[in-house]
Amino acid sequence: MYTDNKIWIAKGEQPVYLLPKMANRHGLVAGATGTGKTITLKVLAESFSDLGVPVFLADVKGDLSGTCEPGTDSEDMQKRIEKFGLGDQFGYKPYPVRFWDLLGKQGHPIRTTISQMGPLLLSRLLNLNDTQSGILNIVFRVADAKNLLLIDIKDLKAMLQYVGNNAKDLKMEYGNISSQSVGAILRAILSLEDQGADQFFGEPALDIMDWIQTDENGLGTINILDCVELIQTPALYSTFLLWLMSDLFEVLPEAGDLDAPKMVFFFDEAHLLFNGAPKVLLEKIEQVVRLIRSKGVGIYFISQSPTDMPDSILSQLGNRIQHALRAYSPSEQKAIKTAAETFRPNPAFKTDEAITDLGTGEALISCLDEEGRPTVVERCFILPPQSHMGPAAPDSRNALIEQSPFNAKYRDTIDRESAYEDLQQQAEAAAQEAAPAEAEKKPAKEAAPRHQKSSFEKAADSALSTIGREVGKSLVRGLFDVLKR
Repeated sequence: MYTDNKIWIAKGEQPVYLLPKMANRHGLVAGATGTGKTITLKVLAESFSDLGVPVFLADVKGDLSGTCEPGTDSEDMQKRIEKFGLGDQFGYKPYPVRFWDLLGKQGHPIRTTISQMGPLLLSRLLNLNDTQSGILNIVFRVADAKNLLLIDIKDLKAMLQYVGNNAKDLKMEYGNISSQSVGAILRAILSLEDQGADQFFGEPALDIMDWIQTDENGLGTINILDCVELIQTPALYSTFLLWLMSDLFEVLPEAGDLDAPKMVFFFDEAHLLFNGAPKVLLEKIEQVVRLIRSKGVGIYFISQSPTDMPDSILSQLGNRIQHALRAYSPSEQKAIKTAAETFRPNPAFKTDEAITDLGTGEALISCLDEEGRPTVVERCFILPPQSHMGPAAPDSRNALIEQSPFNAKYRDTIDRESAYEDLQQQAEAAAQEAAPAEAEKKPAKEAAPRHQKSSFEKAADSALSTIGREVGKSLVRGLFDVLKR
C-alpha cells in the first residue's frame, strides 16, 4: 500500500516500508510453495501502480490476473484490516491491467524479430553447443554486414542455407562452416517450431515503451504476461525474460537517481534464468542487472531460495522478502543457513530459526534505508491486497483485451516481404537469366572462369543490397548481442 510517500509492505512490531527512491536497487522475494509469495507480489505491484510506476508481472500460475478486479470483502479480510490498523486507508479496487501472451491466447501477442534477439540468446533458446553457436554467430555477422534484418524463422533458415552453400567463400573471413553444424541448427529450429515458439518471431515487434505508461488517473499500468502454458517450455520462458531485460536496457536512456523507478519488473521462477547458462551469458546478466538501475528500472527476482541466484546477482538485490523455507534434507538446511546470512541480524530472534517457523503470509523483510544501507531484518505479516485474489473472470479479461488500444496494434501478424521472399524471387530471376548463357557456354566449359557466383549467391547479394538500402545504416548490437534500435 502506498502511503506517506512510502510503500507499506508489512507490519510486525512496527510497519515495514520500501522507500520508492531505493526501489531500483532491485530485490528478492523468496519462499517455499504456498508460503505467500503471490500475495506479496500483488501488494508490491499494487503499491507501485498507486505510486504511478508501471509494472511487469510474469503470471506463472494464472492467479495474478485478478488484479484487474476489485477485491471481495469477507470476515477474514475484515480481521486482517483491523489487525493491521488500516482503517479508511484500505479500499477494494481494480488496477489498470494489460494482458500479454507470447502465444497470443490469453493476451496481446508479443513478438520480436530474429535480428533483434541476436545470436547469443537465440543459441540458448536452440540449446546449441559451442561449435553450433559459432556458426549461428557467423550467420548473424554476415547478415549484419549486409544490413539484412532477419525477421522470422523462414528468414533465418534462408540465411543458414546461404551461409552453408557458400561456406568455402566465407571460410577465409569467418573460419570453417561445416554442413553438419548447419544441419544441426536447422533441426533445432524445427524442434522450436514444434513447440510453437516460432510465433514469437515476427512483426509487429513489441515496443517496450508501450509498457511504460500510466492511466488517466496516474496509476502505473500493470502488464501481466500469461505464462501458464509458456512455463512448460522453460528455455523459451527464460530466454524471453532475458531478451526483455536487455531490450529495456538498450532502449531507455540514463536516468540517474530518481525519486521512484520508471518501471519495475518481477521475474517469477527466476532460477530458470540461470540454470545451464554459460559463463559468458551469466556475466552479461550480471552486467545488465548492475547497470539497468541507472536507467530507472527495478528488477525483483522471485524464487524458492536465495541459493537459486548466483552470488554475483544476489549481492545486487538490496531489498529482501523471505517467506518460509522447509528443511527436509541437508541441502535444504544449508539453503536456510545461506538465506539467514543474507540478512542484517535482529537481536530479538534467530534468523535461521525464524525462517522455518514462519506462517503463511508471514515473512522476514529487510529493505534499504535512506542511505542505501540494509535495515535490521524484521519478522512481520504482509498486508492484504486491494484487488481480487485469484484469477480474473474470463469475461473481464477478454473485455480488457478487446478494449485495449494495443489490440489493433499487435493482434495481427504482418508478414512483409523480407529476406526469405527476396532471396527466393532473386534466385528464380537469376536462374532464368543464367539458363540461356549456361547453354551457350556448355561446349567451352573448360574455358570458364575459375569461380563464378551461383544464382543463389547472386540473389543473396541483390536482396541484401536492396534491404541494406532500406535499413540505411549499420546494425549495432548491445550487451546481449541484442540489436539496438
